[in-house]
Amino acid sequence: MNPLDPGTSAARSGPVAPLEVLVTHRVEWHDTDASGHQHHSSVLRWVEAAEAELLRGHGLDWLFGRTPRVRHEVSYRARLWFGETVTTRLRVVRLGRTSLTYAFEVSGREGVAAEGILVVAHAEPDSPSATPWPEQVREALGTDPTTTAERTQ
Repeated sequence: MNPLDPGTSAARSGPVAPLEVLVTHRVEWHDTDASGHQHHSSVLRWVEAAEAELLRGHGLDWLFGRTPRVRHEVSYRARLWFGETVTTRLRVVRLGRTSLTYAFEVSGREGVAAEGILVVAHAEPDSPSATPWPEQVREALGTDPTTTAERTQ
């Protein structure tokens, strides 16, 4: 069973592992461009929705407004069409001193349609630059032994 296949029971909103989340939704009309498939920016919105789910699941929703995006990279593999069920898988792969790297995959009926990384930094609202992650974040996102190998790559 492929956990990213929207046809399986594993394709649902909610946590999959402590540092991973799957979110399932449909491609809406506003997610498409003139050619009828997903607009490139839709993928990033879906990734951010998954990030919100992951942070809420760890009691870290207070981080909103403190995690500016510093880098994203997306490889588009297939098109996603209006009405299609889409699953976004987001996982923490590295927690640095001031940054956090997520890896993601967005899948539809043809398999992985987009994959990439999103890097965010921690910055207190009045700080002119990145600041170290609070201990509460490190405890929630940085100590899962099942992802240690992944985070060091």
